[in-house]
Amino acid sequence: MRISTFLKRTVWSGAVLLLLMLSNVGFAQQSTTNYLKKFKPVSVEIMQETGIPASVILGIAMLESGTGTSRNAKLLHNHFGIVGKNDLAKTKSGHRSVYKQYVTDLASYEHFAELLASKKWFGQMKGNPEFSAWLKKMNHSGYSSAGHEWIRRVTNIINRYKLYKLDANMDSVATDSKQWLTVGMPPTGEQ
Repeated sequence: MRISTFLKRTVWSGAVLLLLMLSNVGFAQQSTTNYLKKFKPVSVEIMQETGIPASVILGIAMLESGTGTSRNAKLLHNHFGIVGKNDLAKTKSGHRSVYKQYVTDLASYEHFAELLASKKWFGQMKGNPEFSAWLKKMNHSGYSSAGHEWIRRVTNIINRYKLYKLDANMDSVATDSKQWLTVGMPPTGEQ
């Protein structure tokens, strides 16, 4: 009798555990789907304006923000793990962070593009649709302290979600243009 009760409890516990695990997988998939829906258009628009592949923009954002679920993404609107000032300690008592705070998610995406555009190698890479070349350049310039592991993880995200397909419109980017607009911002000189 005891073995039968033990077996029933074990089976029920296993079933409950399995359901909990499956619900978490479903949540993660829904979170990723929602993130892609929201930020694919932003990434493509920034690509069109800057010559940075949308796959690179979106792949890095997905990794660094946990597809928008990270503390930095939620509290600081920081999708790229960029270090800087924030007022988190003033607004959320007991919370501290070394990461930069942005007013909106879009501002985080824009600043990321501006950071890349300020690199010495940007002119050589602008308009190049090869995401792997971009990731290597970024890694060599110290974007991530995780090095080759970072490249591998971003590459896996780009390939898993076929983000490289977003770069198909890279041909329409004016590669010789030295000036580009940030999304939603007036051109330089009109501010």
